[in-house]
Amino acid sequence: MENQFQVQLTGQLTAGIDFATATANFAQLFKISEEKAQQMLANFPVTVKNNVDEATALKFKAAIEKAGFLCEVKSIMESVASENIPLSNIGSAPVVAVEQPEKFRGWEYKIEGRPDYSFLTVQIPANETLKVEASAMATMDTHLEMKTRLKGGLGRFLTGESLFLNEFKAAKGAGEIGIAPGTPGDLIHQYMDGQTLFLQNSAFVAATMGVNLETKWQGMLKGFFSGESFFLIRASGKGDLWFNSYGAIIEIDVEDDYVVDTGNIVAFTDGMDYEITRVGGYKSLFFSGEGFVCRFRGKGKVWIQTRNAQAFVSWAHYFRPVESKG
Repeated sequence: MENQFQVQLTGQLTAGIDFATATANFAQLFKISEEKAQQMLANFPVTVKNNVDEATALKFKAAIEKAGFLCEVKSIMESVASENIPLSNIGSAPVVAVEQPEKFRGWEYKIEGRPDYSFLTVQIPANETLKVEASAMATMDTHLEMKTRLKGGLGRFLTGESLFLNEFKAAKGAGEIGIAPGTPGDLIHQYMDGQTLFLQNSAFVAATMGVNLETKWQGMLKGFFSGESFFLIRASGKGDLWFNSYGAIIEIDVEDDYVVDTGNIVAFTDGMDYEITRVGGYKSLFFSGEGFVCRFRGKGKVWIQTRNAQAFVSWAHYFRPVESKG
């Protein structure tokens, strides 16, 4: 019988990471809710993979330890021999049902400080290039080469539709880059495999070169009423994509019809119809504090942020210093 292995969380944490952060990272890694992750991690040891080859087990171990939990890779046959476990019981131990981590299909990365002040660290393979929003680079290896590009062209720059990108190339060997988005809030990763996402114009953080970024005109009325700029970012292709928000990010599955305040939209999948409408009448618009919303129709996903920048500005306005007129 070919030797198989299991991956088991010991309950110990990686240095410098607290339990709450590690749990959040674990949930993101395996695409589950934080509540489910907390239930799974209530009692240690926790077996997350059983009856896999050694190479697969070591991949799981590396990914989980980057998330914050230390792991052990155990040989099942050695356990049988040392503990006199009947052969019929091999692989019968409780195993947490998790899918293969999404990041195995992309580059290595780490997100710290979630959900308040997220910081992204990406390992750029040799001779590869990472696209990053302008001015977001916080740290990098000295041998990385940087170029600045204007996505959309000069004509669109004059209308506010363009996107400035910095490209970091690991020309002299693999390198590491640290990215600090301008907005205080959450940051998540999506592996693009042919699908299309639309991002609010300020949400983009970074992407690999296989992800194509385009600015998409919303239309004068949509752009005006949404309170955002007149364009969305259309991301498509294959590779890693990271985007952020103001506040925490919540992923919502839309089955038919769903309404989101325009100031809380971070991203949404292609294939859904959307339109900007009012909540109530004009009286509600001016006196209720509510305004325009986006109504989605169809089947897809919407990512929302738990804070609204315009609402915060309105709240802070009343605390501004006022010069006395005598």
